[in-house]
Amino acid sequence: MSDTLPAFSGVVLACGRNRRMGTDKALLPVGGRAMAAVARDALLGAGASEVLAVGGDAAALTSLGFRVVADRWPGDGPLGGVVTALAEATCDVVVVLACDLPLIEAAAVTTLLRHLGDADAVVPFVAGQPQVLVAAYRRACARELENARAAGQRRLRDAVGRLRLADAPLEPRWVHNVNQAADLEGLTELEGDGEGIGAPEGKPDDGARHH
Repeated sequence: MSDTLPAFSGVVLACGRNRRMGTDKALLPVGGRAMAAVARDALLGAGASEVLAVGGDAAALTSLGFRVVADRWPGDGPLGGVVTALAEATCDVVVVLACDLPLIEAAAVTTLLRHLGDADAVVPFVAGQPQVLVAAYRRACARELENARAAGQRRLRDAVGRLRLADAPLEPRWVHNVNQAADLEGLTELEGDGEGIGAPEGKPDDGARHH
């Protein structure tokens, strides 16, 4: 584990179909902020050099301070979204977060980065499940992940098996994700790392269970 954090790009995947929620999860207000903004604030709070959003409502996400890039394989799942993110990011290390993490915090991001070491990626296991969308990847992972996709794999959690992985001790609440309105019930800690649902001050506007 390292105490020195690498420069990193932050990415929020907003390219899901949101069929169970029935609305755009990335823009769903939670604790006074859009859920995508909760993830944005966690990334910026940990020191992200940039924040990108892959897919989603480009105009709305740009207004939240993201640089929005189109998913290369829209509607085809998180694997393509992560490959897109790694291709578009400018830093060698890329922290990827889902857009539906109402309790994610900067501390989760810094924990990932501290445990990267010499691995290709940090994919933490929480309650026995790999958290592939609360993870840190090196940009060099793009080739192996794209090869996995070309070979017919569509599940990101299967594709990461091609990588040298490190684990990280994340708190379960950090990876709590929202697939339907009922998943928001009982959440009492929605403070996150910022305020409001607009772009963060001083930042220009240029901005399912996870598989």
